Amino acid sequence: MTHANNDISYARPLPNYLAQRYHGWKATTYADNKVWYRRLADEGQRPRAMAIACCDSRVNVTAIFGADQGEIFIHRNIANLVPPYEPDGDRHGTSAAIEYAVNHLKVANLLVIGHSSCGGVAGCHAMCSGNAPELEEKTSFIGRWMDILRPGYETVTATVSDPKDQLKALEQQAVLTSLQNLMTFPFVREAVESDALSLHGLWQDIGAGNLMFYDAEKGRFSNA
Repeated sequence: MTHANNDISYARPLPNYLAQRYHGWKATTYADNKVWYRRLADEGQRPRAMAIACCDSRVNVTAIFGADQGEIFIHRNIANLVPPYEPDGDRHGTSAAIEYAVNHLKVANLLVIGHSSCGGVAGCHAMCSGNAPELEEKTSFIGRWMDILRPGYETVTATVSDPKDQLKALEQQAVLTSLQNLMTFPFVREAVESDALSLHGLWQDIGAGNLMFYDAEKGRFSNA
């Protein structure tokens, strides 16, 4: 098949190591669970939860919770951020995923999962402190996305003085900012207020393997 768009000509076959891993999966995991996979295909997905996590390859949501395929509807983006509700007719990938999960899949739980050593959060910190002028350029997709967290930077630096501690605090602030922005979506607020949906803020320490959750009553993150 030929295509008018010549850019497609740059696509290449899978790297050998990925192709080999796929064939290994098909011969073992899939072969042992054919009925389950066919049921997922025929009956559709019914996830109980949605997770908004970072693109970071070290964050593995299904592994953390021991989840099987079909259990968690996962959306990833830089620094696990949720933008505010902006029905302006533009393209909004994260907002579209939230709309689908809440309005169509009717998930009962929505988790925002931040993590330690987050490159996106570190970039936001560098940008806001004047150490990454390239991220201030209008052409920087990363910079414009991390503008969502700019007010959080002001909050953190006003109360935390040590730069290292600021990064951890800003990672956790990214989770709180996302939770706050989620409530600007009318359908999310309605679902929360009618007890059809619960929101959860989590932060994972990758090296220690610890998971913390935001305790609204205490106003801080606590060990899960």
